[in-house]
Amino acid sequence: MATAAVIPSLGFAVQDAARVEYAAAPTLRFALHIERVGGGPIRSILLDTQIQIAARRRSYEDADRDKLFDLFGRREDWGTTLRTLLWTRTTLVVPPFEHDTVADLDIPCTYDLDVVASRYFDALGDGEVPLEFLFSGSVFYAGPEGALQTARISWEQEAEYRLPVRVWKATMDGHFPGTAWLRLPKRSYDRLCAYKARGALASWDDVVDRLLEGR
Repeated sequence: MATAAVIPSLGFAVQDAARVEYAAAPTLRFALHIERVGGGPIRSILLDTQIQIAARRRSYEDADRDKLFDLFGRREDWGTTLRTLLWTRTTLVVPPFEHDTVADLDIPCTYDLDVVASRYFDALGDGEVPLEFLFSGSVFYAGPEGALQTARISWEQEAEYRLPVRVWKATMDGHFPGTAWLRLPKRSYDRLCAYKARGALASWDDVVDRLLEGR
């Protein structure tokens, strides 16, 4: 009589985060520790990851609150408006391992300030960002006689990590030092180009300075 396959139980923990130095675009790399309990050796994991910002789980300085007005409104309303924000979703293929492994979970970052998560990160002066990692997907493992088996990973699998704000800022500064990006409708951009040409202005800094000075 064949022995019934034992489905591996997986545990997840985020150990560290750092900027990827030579990426084509700003990228954060999370060191994701995965541990197998029970079942046969892991052949691979197709891991779906959703990362959320648990905005309620940290305090804010006055300067942070002013910058977060667009996201959460007035400070006195934060009891109802301060909420968890979806940052990103990604899929990772984890190679074979026996008992545990550390996988590189690379997350591309954007400085588009129309993106809610980017506006949140940019508004913070210091401290840490409480993140929640939610995992799903499929695990492929060896059965009792070495046969390949598969099972689903439930969204109940989670991990938490507090990302230092300085790590996110260093990631952005590595590609966009001392700058921020603002997306405009094409019509507004064309008008700015015409304004720049009429005023014989040398740079976009000159354009913005003149407009802010009301000249």
